[in-house]
Amino acid sequence: MLKDKVVIITGASSGIGRAAAEAFAAKGCKVVMAARRVEKLRELEKQLSTPAMSVMCDVTKESDCENLINKAIEKFGRIDILVNNAGISMRAMFKDLELNVIRQLMDVNFWGTVYCTKYALPHILKTNGSVVGVISIAGFKGLPARTGYSASKFAVFGFIDTLRIEHLKDNVHFMIFAPGFTASEIREQALISDGSKQGETPRDESKMMSASECASHLVNGVIKRKAQVVLTPVGKLVVILNKFFPRLVDRLEYNYMKKEPDSPLK
Repeated sequence: MLKDKVVIITGASSGIGRAAAEAFAAKGCKVVMAARRVEKLRELEKQLSTPAMSVMCDVTKESDCENLINKAIEKFGRIDILVNNAGISMRAMFKDLELNVIRQLMDVNFWGTVYCTKYALPHILKTNGSVVGVISIAGFKGLPARTGYSASKFAVFGFIDTLRIEHLKDNVHFMIFAPGFTASEIREQALISDGSKQGETPRDESKMMSASECASHLVNGVIKRKAQVVLTPVGKLVVILNKFFPRLVDRLEYNYMKKEPDSPLK
């Protein structure tokens, strides 16, 4: 079903993005991988069994996103799937936070999705393809000490959800993909109150869903043209409980997150 489809994946140099590139390639897709660390993309490109291309792309720059789409069209002549995966996180109380941190998160997580989708959509309309917005459980329920992260993911949710309605009469697929905690570099790269990188994950990554398993769910969601995919039992439980018992979920979340080492929550 996916053989010879052209898929663009942002943030493909590590974590879910890298695993998604491998998973789509395993299905016979032609893969366009985008990230700032292009050397990592080229290493992966050599390992894939299908035609692939690496493009240096900083998704906070509209011109880079336009170039990414143009390069994909020049190379493969079409675009079938766009996976807006590039993202960064944070960990700090809002009262202690430099506002530039939130700007950075919005630029990467939200505006990166907007820019890439804007330039890819005309081509995806021609192929009756798919646009995926990778959010998080934090895009359904605010996550303490992650104000910028949650705000950006809520924004992506609203953006993709609205596009689905706008194109209700077109045969185009829009999917909101929400992993729970997944093993990746995102927590090492997360920003703290002054905008510097956290550098070390506060969680046991070995107990989380692997990036490859997460990517498998993403690919299956595209194949089945699902509107929404929410992952991990805890993630699904949070989304369901929050509909009926939001104040209970507030307390459960707070108590859960404050157990992290060096948590800013008291």
